[in-house]
Amino acid sequence: MDREHIDSGQPARLRVEARTLDAESELLVPAGELDHHTAALLRTPLEAALDAGRSRLVVDCSALDFCDSTGLNVLLGARLRADAAGGGVHLVGMRPAVARVFRITGADAVFTLHETLATALPPG
Repeated sequence: MDREHIDSGQPARLRVEARTLDAESELLVPAGELDHHTAALLRTPLEAALDAGRSRLVVDCSALDFCDSTGLNVLLGARLRADAAGGGVHLVGMRPAVARVFRITGADAVFTLHETLATALPPG
């Protein structure tokens, strides 16, 4: 899913690309600012992947410039659903400003964090 506009008709501050990797895994690449106004742009493909039975969600955060509490809650909600389905959420390449939000809130302890996409992708 690559959406360029949000409901206000203004250019989106967040773009999200989603790609199915295999029957259990989805790769999501949010780019820009993940906040109250843009969170649905990430929530929608996360939920779609989970609804389709993909419980391993790899979120490449290397192009994510900002994440507020709403964005963090979107990822936490996806983590709960993925964990319940026997999977998990793998976060990759967080920039310092985004990593700080996770560190301050303690959320970094509940996600699987990876420095590179290669280490986060499913084996095979």
